[in-house]
Amino acid sequence: MANLFNLAFQFFVILTPFALLSAFLTMTQDSSAAERRRVALKTGISVVVICIAWFFFGNFIFMLFGVKIDAFRIGGGAILFLNAILMVRGNGNGNGSAKVIEGKETSRDYDDIAVVPLAIPITVGPGTTAALIVMGNEYTNWKQMCLNLSSLLLAIAVLTTLLLLGTRLEQLLTKKGITIISKVSGLFLSAIAAQMIFDGIKNILFS
Repeated sequence: MANLFNLAFQFFVILTPFALLSAFLTMTQDSSAAERRRVALKTGISVVVICIAWFFFGNFIFMLFGVKIDAFRIGGGAILFLNAILMVRGNGNGNGSAKVIEGKETSRDYDDIAVVPLAIPITVGPGTTAALIVMGNEYTNWKQMCLNLSSLLLAIAVLTTLLLLGTRLEQLLTKKGITIISKVSGLFLSAIAAQMIFDGIKNILFS
């Protein structure tokens, strides 16, 4: 059980939840409560589909390009670390979507923004994708695979709940508070990225 929540926390941080929440609140500020709920649910469903696709089929990338998993750990960890720096500095959400977050959506269909840009690239950007592919290749048996998948789904469920409670959280924490929490989560993200890089280097040097 401890492993489940530990992995779920890692997935949750990798999905940059509070950066997503900030973007979600900004882009739906003129929408009704019902519209916000619909966008939140559709965003959650989109993230599930995208993450599972990368989680299970990302290994074909290694087969196609002949890339070793440890090389991808180092490269993906580096991208994730850069994302973490952007989050801590407050320059966007760490997935290259600062302009999207600052922009105000008024003319686009709210159903459209649930997929792009909220699901991609704000939640599942390059760094998140790299982390998902690496974690999806770390299981050695069905039990480990089920644990990883359950942790991922739990993290996305909490993420979706966060969006559904977005209006109340905005009133409780204010946007400044959400920004501060996002920066703190960037520190956790940098630690996860560093661990990916160190594991990749260690495996290449000593395996």
